[in-house]
Order: sequence, then structure tokens, then C-alpha cells
Amino acid sequence: MTVCLASLCWLTSAGVLAAADEPRPLFVEGYAGRVSYAPGEDLTLHVSTSAAAFSVEIVRLGAKAESVWSSASVAGREHPVPEDASSRGCHWPAAVTLKIPAAWRSGYYQVSLRARDGGGKFIQRNSRTAEGGCYFVLRSANPGQASNILLQLSTHTYNAYNNWGGFSLYAYHGRGGNQGHRVSYERPPASLFSNWEQPFVEWAERNGFIFDYAANGDLEAHPEILKSYRLVLSVGHDEYWSAPMRDNLEQFIADGGNVAFFSGNTCCWQVRTEDDGQALTCWKQNYLWDPIYGARDSQATLSTLWSHHLVKRPENQLTGVGFLWGGYHKSHGQLMDGSGAYTVHRPDHWLFAGTGLKRGDAFGGKDTIVGYECDGCELEWKDGLPAPTYRDGTPSTFTVLGTAPAQWHPDDCQWYEQWENGRKGNAVLGVYTRGGTVFTCGSTDWAHGLRGGDVIVDRITRNVLEKLGR
Repeated sequence: MTVCLASLCWLTSAGVLAAADEPRPLFVEGYAGRVSYAPGEDLTLHVSTSAAAFSVEIVRLGAKAESVWSSASVAGREHPVPEDASSRGCHWPAAVTLKIPAAWRSGYYQVSLRARDGGGKFIQRNSRTAEGGCYFVLRSANPGQASNILLQLSTHTYNAYNNWGGFSLYAYHGRGGNQGHRVSYERPPASLFSNWEQPFVEWAERNGFIFDYAANGDLEAHPEILKSYRLVLSVGHDEYWSAPMRDNLEQFIADGGNVAFFSGNTCCWQVRTEDDGQALTCWKQNYLWDPIYGARDSQATLSTLWSHHLVKRPENQLTGVGFLWGGYHKSHGQLMDGSGAYTVHRPDHWLFAGTGLKRGDAFGGKDTIVGYECDGCELEWKDGLPAPTYRDGTPSTFTVLGTAPAQWHPDDCQWYEQWENGRKGNAVLGVYTRGGTVFTCGSTDWAHGLRGGDVIVDRITRNVLEKLGR
């Protein structure tokens, strides 16, 4: 045996032995068994870790983070990652099963997973830590009892952008630059809650507004809860909708329910849910490969743009606006010198009550509330004021209250054969009534104004919640 102190390697005729003594990388990651639960149901956490044990903490996120449950030590076990984990899930066994107490409030719950060890047995003796996490949404045990307002979180969008396992519904961060067409919820998630919904929720709770919560999929799986609410909210980036979700919300509006879309790029892509809500399918621009393409009486659920001429159901019919007449503002290289503000057109509308705004005023630019992805409608100008043409599906009662320029990136639209080259669009702020009243802000980034303390954005948001949530 030869000892090389300079390199700290133990050598034999077989070579360097130190490598065999090096500790494996420390990791812990997992997912909740379902995206959405109700009190009394069994929450399951499915965890894979290289550690012998890990800890768990469950925290409700709101104006104040509220820790509701923890365990200092849960036995750890590493599980294999299936080759098709992105599309078909991991199928890991439950490491934690917990009956959700009735006292837990409806909300968004963050699960923190933590592991610690001492490094290697003979070398690399370090105190090492690793953290992973997942989330779940808790519905109310008694829908509508604590609040008239339901916030349905954009969980389908979270899943669509999650590339854990190699693939998402996007090529830009997929393995080998490839785009998936099916994504599973049964894998460690990537949440977008902190980007948009969390600042909205924190503002609301600080100002005395109470919401009940649901996941996107609950509009499909539990539509009966809708009748318990006066107002349904969409906040941020609510991009992926199934036909049953949309059918149920449109019926809610027809029955007199109100909806506020503090969101943009809303209901842009149609998805089909599979595996009892545990997976989403969306072929997007590759709709010709969708197995139902060309099948008799199936085009209504083709998994592509809602505004596609084969689907014939532009999102304008629901929200009043759509992405085909919107686009980007200060993002994706488009209108990077934009103001990030809306220009006011009809200041006497109830939406602007108490703001002091006048026609032609701009608001929201400090926090770029018009940003990232925006929705609009086809406009024509009359007496210096914009009005819908109504040719794109926008309801006949829709009133345009504010606009800001927006446009698509060429790479995003050239695949669609009915795209008009060179089209310029707008983010459009407006309201329509058809049974119930529907408000739309036409931008993903409205909540950034609440986070930044913009008094105009604050007042308009209050006006919507107080008028439509009663």
C-alpha cells in the first residue's frame, strides 16, 4: 500500500480508493399526492431523498406565513425516476400521510422538505443540508361560509412550465430543446405562486379581504362549489384551461355570478385533463399531431389555441379579451421602451371611482402593471375613444376603459396560418355584463402594482372586490 499525503489519496494496486468513500450528493424532493384537498381528506407527500431522514414543515402563505404542521424526522428513501416522469409521473410511495385538520384555513400551502448529514464516512466530513419543496391548495370545508370570493389559482400554468424530469409544454427549457405534449402533476412541482398570486393575496389579507381558494382543476372536478360564491378571481398568469373548466365558469356567469380577471394570457391554450386530473395534454402549435385532430365532432376539444379557427371559441367570449389581439409589453424583446402603464379612456366608470383619474391619464407605470403577457380585443376608434369591433368574440356589452400597446414576438405567431403579419395589439382593461359582470385587466402583472403600493391600483382593485364580491 502507498500513502500519498500530498494528494490525500490512498492507493493500492486497484487504484485510488478515496472515491469509494466520497459521500453521495445530498438531495430531497417530493410532491403532494393531489394538487387540491379539502379538510378531512388524507394529504400524502411522496418524497425521494439520499438522506436517512428528513424533516417536513407545512406553512400557509398569506399576509403572514402560518406554520400548521411539522415533523422533525421522517424516514428517508431514494426512489428511481421513471424515464417518462415528466408525462406519466414518478409513482413514488407516500412517505407522509396526514389527515387534514378541520381547523386549517383554505389557502395555498407550501411544504418544505429538509435533509442534513455529516458528509463522508472517512473524508469530506462536512455538515451538509439540502432543501426541496412542494405545495397543495386547500379548499374550504364549507364553501362560501367565510367568504363570497373564490380565488382559483393558476395551477395548470404551474404544471405547464414545470420541466422536472426533462420536459414541459415548452421547448426552450426541455431536454434537447424538445417540447412535451403531456405533463404530470405526480412529480416535484415548480410553482409560480410567488410571482403574481402571492402579492395579491398578501395585499388582500392585509386589507381585510378574505378569500376561499381552489386549484384550476377544481372548476372541472368540483364545479358545485361555484354556486356558493358571488365572485371568482383569476390572478396573474392563468394560461391553460380545459373545456369543463370554461363551461362551468361561463355557466356561473350566465347564472349571475361575477368574475374578475386580474390576469393576462388568460385561457389562451386549451388542455385536456387525464388520469383523474393528474395530467394535462396540450399539443399547442403541433395540433395536427393531436390524436383527436380530424376526428368527427372532436375539434371543440382540440388542444391548441382557444382562438384557433378549428376550436371556434376565442377566449374573448369568456374574458372579453384575448392574446391574439394582445401580446407582449416590456418582455420577449417587444416594446421594451414601453411605459408599463394604462391610459384611461372612460374615467366616469364605476371602476375608477375615488381615483381622481381623468381621460388620457396614465397609471401603473411605476410598477409596470402592463407587462410580460397581455390580452386585448380588436379595436376601432370613435371620437378619439377606443371601442371593440366585436368581430373577435368580445361580448357586445364590453366597455374599453384603458389600453396600452402590446405585440407578439414573430416566433410565437407565425405558425398560425390565420395570423395577420405585422399586427399590433393592445392590453385592454374593461368590463362587460352578461348575466353576471366580468372585469378584465388584460395583463399578467396587475398584482405588481399592489406589491409596489400603487394607490390607484389599490383603489381600482378595492372597487372591483367590493362591488362584485357582495
